[in-house]
Amino acid sequence: MGVGFVTCVPLGAVGLYSIRKTLLEGRLAGLVSALGASTVDSLYCAIAGLGLTVLSDLLQESQNWIRIGGGLIMMVIGLIILFTDPPEKSVKPKGSGLLGTFLTTALLMLTNPLLILVFTAAFSALGVHIEGHYYRTFSLILGVFIGSSLWAPILVLSTRLFKQGPNPPLKLINRLSGAVMAAFGLLVVLITLL
Repeated sequence: MGVGFVTCVPLGAVGLYSIRKTLLEGRLAGLVSALGASTVDSLYCAIAGLGLTVLSDLLQESQNWIRIGGGLIMMVIGLIILFTDPPEKSVKPKGSGLLGTFLTTALLMLTNPLLILVFTAAFSALGVHIEGHYYRTFSLILGVFIGSSLWAPILVLSTRLFKQGPNPPLKLINRLSGAVMAAFGLLVVLITLL
């Protein structure tokens, strides 16, 4: 749980996206968004923990294409957010909206296969050797998911800081999160290409 809590801090584009979802669509959308990120964290933990070298090697070999694709998707989402005015009232998402929120965040997280190396390094530093021990591997993956998921309520509840007063700065947050996401996506593409 500690590894999941420490290594899976929702910073950057994913954190801003979750905060934005919380402010615009409510706490449930924010929680679902953060849980989308936690699910991918757990997937990458499973790859590292199970020692799935074939899949790990494939992801590492394809990481440039994954990063370019993910960076372009991030840029598009960021530009859409940047140039879209937030609704005057909170929007309550329906079932498909929550699924879309979950999948969008998961897709954003999938653009960073380097998390496999982060988990591998963390497990090595802690002396965790679990290959062949499926119960221990399952426990480790579940622990990382729980630790990572602890950020969901923290992130959602911390948005109360933005909601103080009758008019939360939704337009500013929209512009900021859109600009950061688009810039981060562009940076990922440029770094990968260069």
